[in-house]
Amino acid sequence: MGWTGAGVDGSLLGRIPVGGTEPTSAYWPITDDLSALRHRVRDYAFEAGLDGIPLQDLVLAVNEAAANVLDHAYGKGHVQAWHDDRQVTVEVHDCLGELRPAHAAAGDPGAATLRGRGLWLMHQLCDEVEIINEPGGAAVRLRQSYGRRPHR
Repeated sequence: MGWTGAGVDGSLLGRIPVGGTEPTSAYWPITDDLSALRHRVRDYAFEAGLDGIPLQDLVLAVNEAAANVLDHAYGKGHVQAWHDDRQVTVEVHDCLGELRPAHAAAGDPGAATLRGRGLWLMHQLCDEVEIINEPGGAAVRLRQSYGRRPHR
């Protein structure tokens, strides 16, 4: 997808897709500045209509997924976000591609394990979590609906 212009910080937040009529998609590279990424995701999702706890939960889940890219995929990846009238979707892509769809069903690893809670946490925070294998990598797709979701 082509874009018209870029933000002052180099992000594509709020840019209009070429041929499009509204800013419904955003793209950011993953860097070790997770704070900046959290702010960009928060601002994008808020402008899309997400707020309160669901917004905070989505930002935390994206942070966890991006931290995993930094830890396990040599820091090479990007975040892509879009929304429609029902939900905000954020995909965190990596270049390694070791995640498989079966990993999305990860349960609570328990107290005896120091690591391995990331996907479980994402499931607690988001309405939907999906892993997608793609050429040259994998992606964690996180979806959050605008309305309240049932208590887990």
